[in-house]
Amino acid sequence: MTIILDAMGSDNYPVPEILGAIEATKIISEEIILVGDKQLIEQKMKEVSVNINTFSIVHAPEIVEMWEKPVESAKKKPNNSMAVGIRLVKEEKGSSFVTAGNTGGAMFNGLRVLGRMKGVQRPALSAIFPTRLGKCIVLDIGANADCRPEFLHQFAIMGSIYSEIINNVDNPRVGLISNGEEAGKGNQLTKNTYKLLENSGVNFIGNIEPKELFAGEVDVAVTDGFTGNVFVKGSEAIAKFIIDALKESLMASFRSKLGALLAKPAFNSIKSLIDPSGIGAAPLLGLDGLILVGHGRSDSRAITSSLLLAHNATNSNLIAKMREGISTKL
Repeated sequence: MTIILDAMGSDNYPVPEILGAIEATKIISEEIILVGDKQLIEQKMKEVSVNINTFSIVHAPEIVEMWEKPVESAKKKPNNSMAVGIRLVKEEKGSSFVTAGNTGGAMFNGLRVLGRMKGVQRPALSAIFPTRLGKCIVLDIGANADCRPEFLHQFAIMGSIYSEIINNVDNPRVGLISNGEEAGKGNQLTKNTYKLLENSGVNFIGNIEPKELFAGEVDVAVTDGFTGNVFVKGSEAIAKFIIDALKESLMASFRSKLGALLAKPAFNSIKSLIDPSGIGAAPLLGLDGLILVGHGRSDSRAITSSLLLAHNATNSNLIAKMREGISTKL
């Protein structure tokens, strides 16, 4: 199996991609192909003391930048690194495509090149969240800002299948993110979706608030892409604030520094648990091929984690099982 990596995706491309790929090859045996500006990639490889023959490079002279409108940019730049990389997956020259680039660009190029799985109206971007009791799949976290109830119904089915395959959860519990646990809570989208999920065939436990998610009371949390994106970014910001504030307090005096030294293993464990770099990327579920999208701020560790997730998803036959599950549940 070969993993295709967009070398021009992260904010600091292509160095995090190069270093992340190097670390990944120490753990998995798959070939990793870098896609992007070949001259720039080779130049940066030399700068970080990586042999330019370590990876195959497929030249892609154009980039969908973070600040650009994804659809317009992708159309004007048909040879952007995302389009070229995803075409390699379409041509079966790679099993998956990983990028830390523009989410909208990945979505547009993925739809144009790979298309949707049969029965899926909108692909959803999913993320794995740590909880008190394990892990929870949250979707959509940004691919679809505006949704209809039937979209969220499909997200619930895809998220349930993903949880079974990747997190090894039997009959995953599915919750609908709302502003209250009661069935009548939420906006019109939530209320209409609730009715669909009651008769969806998934293990729907009802509305949830974020506290139920982090308490580990659900295995899959469903929402629209706008709410999900705000939820993810808010959660990351709160986690960073707590870690930074705790670090500042612990360094305030000799006594607190001594306490911090004794508690360092516990603090490191918590930091590792909430560090998004440990997960890396999120798959676009519902596309007829495996595409994973990471954060633009991805460092080399996040890139490595993304590549490992692509490896695990491929080895688990995620796409084939997703097709089968969707065909039986939709």
